[in-house]
Amino acid sequence: MSSTMKAMSYAQYGGTEVLEQSELPTPKVGPGAVLIRVKAASVNPVDWKIMSGGLDPFMDVHFPVVPGWDVAGVVEAVGFDTPEFKVGDEVYAYGRRDSVQGGSFAELMALPAALVAHKPAALSWEEAAALPLTGLTAQRTLNALGVAAGQTLLIHNGSGSVGRFAIQLATLAGARVIATGSAKNHSRLSELGAEPVEYGAGLVERVRELAPEGVDAVADFAGGVLEDSLALLKEGGKLASIADWTVLQHGGQYIWVRPEAAELEKLSALVEAGKLSVDVGQTFPMEEAAAAFTASMSGHGSGKIVLTPFTA
Repeated sequence: MSSTMKAMSYAQYGGTEVLEQSELPTPKVGPGAVLIRVKAASVNPVDWKIMSGGLDPFMDVHFPVVPGWDVAGVVEAVGFDTPEFKVGDEVYAYGRRDSVQGGSFAELMALPAALVAHKPAALSWEEAAALPLTGLTAQRTLNALGVAAGQTLLIHNGSGSVGRFAIQLATLAGARVIATGSAKNHSRLSELGAEPVEYGAGLVERVRELAPEGVDAVADFAGGVLEDSLALLKEGGKLASIADWTVLQHGGQYIWVRPEAAELEKLSALVEAGKLSVDVGQTFPMEEAAAAFTASMSGHGSGKIVLTPFTA
């Protein structure tokens, strides 16, 4: 194995201009860890928010940073005492650790085995990379809300990647789902099992037409919708957000998803059973990560943005 690898990295905070292709040391593989040959990595807004310095108050960052928390690939090596995996296994993971440094926008990524799950055979590399962070976020949000059969759930930004998974998981649980999105995404929201409504001014009235008594729970994957959410919640209803921590002041929960392989395996089982689908919107080769970030920043995609291996 080479002592170096190709990676996309940045040595200081900034915009896409600080992201560059580089040659970095191959990650070491500690006890209980696996080294993954990256076959695909997906882009999440948190990746470019960290790059801008937006999470500096909360997370230690060690430059140069290789961004990327979602990964799908093949086990290249295992550390001592890692019986869960062997070389050649196809795996995927939400690879967030306590500090930011060695991410998935590279040829190789080392992760603790506790974060890594076996990749569902039903998914392509690109689909597998698109699932972990957003799928786990949706799952954790619905668990926090206690969404159950017979309840009505309002999802803000149902057409986003987290929202699409949340719609599927909530309907599997037997809930009725009303989901906001732009008109061009309404047909997809319906296919996933939701009743679509246009977001923006007049939302409360539009949702009331569908649910005159209000909703049992609200999952906010958009931000800036607290007033509408509170207006639509039934008394005793539950609210959770991944985008607005001020829900805490109103008895809601703020969700910051944890990387747990055991939870990811639950999503894998749903995928293998044909009950959970993954939408990939755009793919870029790894060296075009800056363009992928720009596309992510536009916020108008029709599925997850995924990076594929370096082309040269």
